[in-house]
Amino acid sequence: MKRFLTYLVVAVTAVLTIASCSEDKRKKALLPNISGKAGEVIVVIDKGLWEGAVGTVLRDTLTADCPFLPQREPLYNLVDVAPSGFNNMFQIHRNIILVNIDSKVTEPGIVIRKDVWAAPQCVININANDAETAVTLIKENSQKLITTLEQAERDRVIANAKRYEERALAPATAEVIGGSPHYPSGYQLKMKTSDFVWITYAPQGTQQSILAFKYPVVEGEDMMSRTSLIDNIKAMLQKNVPGMFENTYMTIAPVIDPSVKYLNYKGHAFAEIRGLWDVHNDYMGGPFVAHAFYSQDGKDIIVLLAFVYAPKYDKRQYLRQVESVLYSFEWSKTENDAIKE
Repeated sequence: MKRFLTYLVVAVTAVLTIASCSEDKRKKALLPNISGKAGEVIVVIDKGLWEGAVGTVLRDTLTADCPFLPQREPLYNLVDVAPSGFNNMFQIHRNIILVNIDSKVTEPGIVIRKDVWAAPQCVININANDAETAVTLIKENSQKLITTLEQAERDRVIANAKRYEERALAPATAEVIGGSPHYPSGYQLKMKTSDFVWITYAPQGTQQSILAFKYPVVEGEDMMSRTSLIDNIKAMLQKNVPGMFENTYMTIAPVIDPSVKYLNYKGHAFAEIRGLWDVHNDYMGGPFVAHAFYSQDGKDIIVLLAFVYAPKYDKRQYLRQVESVLYSFEWSKTENDAIKE
């Protein structure tokens, strides 16, 4: 009898969970689409607070220079809106920060919500009982604010890439490196060899490209060290990405040292290399970001390198878009994986 009751509780819980998920999906489907430009954030805040310490620390956090771009660009563009003016037009914006400072606030803190008035929407509530507490909250959670907005923008790009995918490109990439990102509509195969794939989206005046390549692991060498990563990437670029003229080729620009960070995203460990690229003996250049990680059999290093060439335009959003595609990478499914599903 006890075992029967246990099974019954599990079954009821499962049914309620499925029903709840279905209800959430139904509610989300009824929400309007988000508005606003990518990289834009609505800040709902009293004018006095915006012009004071609270507004200053928000601007210092969210409009700091975006790193590793050839010219200065802010992380985000902020638009302040008074609470009295926060109407339906603003409520469907993609990114919203609500600053609530009231002596009646009992639990100061930062609360992240999704799809409140539109979808896919990111809403951040900053609740405090005075301005000083709000400033402290923002300072202590500055990286959380940046990361939350970055993830929201990234998720939108990945969702669109999966919905409107150039499906012929994934097999070409997987044939070389064993997996592939989800390439959005408009991307095209520019070049493919046994160890290198070049996928590009190049409307007039700009270029967003992803290079997917591999090189063998050398026994006894720290393949994930900064020196090894940069030297091997430069060698692969020189070999595979020629310039327009003789003795010209793509390389990592020496004008600024690239950064190397070791990250883990949804169980996927990789090294992030971020910096500027240029063409040796020529004048082309722009920002890049790369993800490097071991192949599934451990015999190769896989590199996904996203770069932007947009000489007449700001580059933050171009890079953010193509970088998001890197985060959509998935290993190819084997026959065993298909059977398990």
